[in-house]
Amino acid sequence: MAYNLLKGKKGLIFGALNEKSIAWKVAERAHEEGAEIVLSNTAVAMRMGSIDELAAKCNAIIIPADATSIPDLENLTDKTMEHFGGKFDFILHSIGMSPNVRKGRTYDDLDYDYLQKTLDISAISFHKIIQTCWKKDAITHGGSIVALSYIAAQRTLYGYNDMADAKALLESIARSFGYIYGRERGVRINTVSQSPTETTAGSGVMGFDALLDFSNRMSPIGNANADDCADFCITLFSDLTRKITMQNIYNDGGFSSMGMSNKAMAIYNRNLEECKDCN
Repeated sequence: MAYNLLKGKKGLIFGALNEKSIAWKVAERAHEEGAEIVLSNTAVAMRMGSIDELAAKCNAIIIPADATSIPDLENLTDKTMEHFGGKFDFILHSIGMSPNVRKGRTYDDLDYDYLQKTLDISAISFHKIIQTCWKKDAITHGGSIVALSYIAAQRTLYGYNDMADAKALLESIARSFGYIYGRERGVRINTVSQSPTETTAGSGVMGFDALLDFSNRMSPIGNANADDCADFCITLFSDLTRKITMQNIYNDGGFSSMGMSNKAMAIYNRNLEECKDCN
């Protein structure tokens, strides 16, 4: 059901790759709620995915950009403002990738060149996007910037690896730039800490299926899926959340507030009985 929450608003969405992408779902919902959007991803990702299909569905244009490249971001911002005829109202940062995770390097055996890439792609790109828009005064007063995070920024989750460091940095950037952008131009900056979600990127994390099952058993109302995340992002882009900024907000079915659930304990007890003689 659409509520016209974004009627008359314009936004820029990074990271839509295919139908599994949270950014894809956000773009669909933004369009349904009345927004005009521009889609952006790297040229390589665009060749791998099906973003053209999304653009047609949402009546959007696609502007390729490497979010780690300032010249690319400056060009993207200029072309987005040209397309919209001025400033725009919201941004979604849904970008994350770890070469260490992809190569199977564990946290006690990181390749530091890979780590630099992880941080640049998954977190510093967020700062670069915000700073580019800040310098070009591209976002309307009262606008909203949202990035997708994960609870591994606060808690150790085996297998999430150096992406946890990137998410911690991402959330810090939202707070630090959120103060400046809010104070000077009334723009909100928040992060959404999402449940483990079956996206192309998420599925690359070691032990992802077990993590998905565990968090679902731990969460009182179950994991939030990509559609749930999209719905929440729409509220953060809307005028209904005008006073929410510099926050990391959990959209995780209650997982972040749990210690142990009955469902998770039942699995643990069963396995404990089966492995009582294990070392």
